[in-house]
Amino acid sequence: MVEGSDEARLADRGRAADILDLQEGRGSVSLLDQDQVLDLLTDSRRICIVGASPDRARPSNSVMRYLQHFGYECVPVNPYARDVLGIPCHASIEDAVAATGSFDIIDVFRRPEHTPAVAESAVATGARALWLQLGVVNWEAARIAHDGGLGVVMDRCTAIEHRRVRARR
Repeated sequence: MVEGSDEARLADRGRAADILDLQEGRGSVSLLDQDQVLDLLTDSRRICIVGASPDRARPSNSVMRYLQHFGYECVPVNPYARDVLGIPCHASIEDAVAATGSFDIIDVFRRPEHTPAVAESAVATGARALWLQLGVVNWEAARIAHDGGLGVVMDRCTAIEHRRVRARR
């Protein structure tokens, strides 16, 4: 039991270090700056919501609802859900692309340790950007996406950033 506790503490320290690196601009990958984020949201139409939940109380649900309201085509990915907001869920990004076409943004509502695999899928399916939501920081995922030619956003909310786009108009 102590060994598991040690592993959990090390994982927590790693996440804390990743967040501090992000806040202090010491990350190993360059992230999109504010203007690039606003341009990405302005120029994008299709967003894959990874970790979308049918539970209206979950952030992924409210963000997806918000983005749909403003004309984005959102496709949910969640292997454990049938649909979200009336839109069929897909088990993976690859399944979603095969069924509906490619995405501009892969918007990720998953724990940081799951994001490297999501980044690999984003690269493999030709997305334009990997977007890790508020509280989701993983430099390995950022590096995979960046090295694959994708723009990278971390620890930011698409809905909040979209409000900034609207405020500029």
